Amino acid sequence: MKYSTKHLADTKVELTITVTPEELKNAELVALNKISQEIKVPGFRKGKVPASVAAKHVDANDLAQHTLENALSRAVADAFTESGLQALDRPEVEVKKFVPSTELEFVATCEILPKITLGDYKKLSAKAAKVSVTKKDIDEITARVKKGYAEKKSVDRKAQNGDEVTIDFVGKKDGVAFDGGSAEGHEIVLGSNSFIPGFEDGIVGHKIGDEFDVELEFPSHYHVEDLKGAKVVFTVKLNDIKEVIEPELTDELAAKAGPFKTVKELEDDIKRELTNQKQQEADDKLKDALVTELVEKSEVPVPDILIQDQMRSIEQDMVQNLMQRGLTLDMYLAEKDFRDKDAWLESEVKTAAVNRVKAGLVLADLSKVLKIEASQEELLEKMNLLGQQYPSEDLRKQLKTPEAQRDIANRLLTDKTIDKLVELNTK
Repeated sequence: MKYSTKHLADTKVELTITVTPEELKNAELVALNKISQEIKVPGFRKGKVPASVAAKHVDANDLAQHTLENALSRAVADAFTESGLQALDRPEVEVKKFVPSTELEFVATCEILPKITLGDYKKLSAKAAKVSVTKKDIDEITARVKKGYAEKKSVDRKAQNGDEVTIDFVGKKDGVAFDGGSAEGHEIVLGSNSFIPGFEDGIVGHKIGDEFDVELEFPSHYHVEDLKGAKVVFTVKLNDIKEVIEPELTDELAAKAGPFKTVKELEDDIKRELTNQKQQEADDKLKDALVTELVEKSEVPVPDILIQDQMRSIEQDMVQNLMQRGLTLDMYLAEKDFRDKDAWLESEVKTAAVNRVKAGLVLADLSKVLKIEASQEELLEKMNLLGQQYPSEDLRKQLKTPEAQRDIANRLLTDKTIDKLVELNTK
């Protein structure tokens, strides 16, 4: 086999490949062996026909087609292996000449993994943010602790901010009830801003048993298209008012909240947890910043096939995340004022996909330069850790599939590469 290489672009290549007569004969023998398993010949059981006998009974055109397919498959694989090029998809093949047992010349075209020119990965400027926990941060957590142990007491007075009220309500637009605008026995803390602006304010000042209307206007950026900026009327019935009485922050309360003897122990624990949390956030931001900076300093041709794959992945993740929030992609597109799905894909999704692909290519190349590998022991440890986090046996079984193990190994290798990048730039 002989081949010549022509780069059509940084990410696309064309190989012109010539197959020798000997290689064609080998391909024909493979084809005969395969055909002999299928044809019927008097005196032989199916699947037991010798290739030499099958050659006398097989259709010449059928044999030539099978030979061609075998020769193309083998030659393409060998040519890309010898050239050191990594095909990203099945090559498109165009046969130029084919004479059975004598001559085969064809062209194979496909996108390839591009050559990356790394920037100076040892001299990046991104720095870790300094982590600090303020008294305000701690007070916000202790406030939540107090709310968790608050006493709720029914009162016979007008509702005020801070009260927990139980209400029935029906929302109407142009006199017609709209989807999602009605409920019975709904509990809400006034002043929590759980509803659209003005709704909770409209309840303040009313007593148990009151029935009243609250006229409002939905925000212009509301996620439901029909309700954006719409004027509506909520008919509300106030069923109950509870005063929320928060306890004082005392050593006794601290003991209820956890294994603490004093308020100071509780606050010290909160400070430690917040410090760890903020440090993790700072570390993650530093990693992202270093990778982004390295990508910007590197030359990274981006294959279109990888962009399209990543775009599909981003779209799928977005749809799943929206479903968990009770939303649809159409709702999201309307909220963000995208003309249609194609406009969203071209602007928001494609940009994110290109960035992800570039980062992946740069980190993959960096892992080779730094000779970073993920050992079998590290892979098993990671799989065991993930297995403990999976709630069902079926999900744990998925971890053992070859596809899942490859994905875990790739993520592990990426994580180790990023950790090394951080180490090289924080000495």
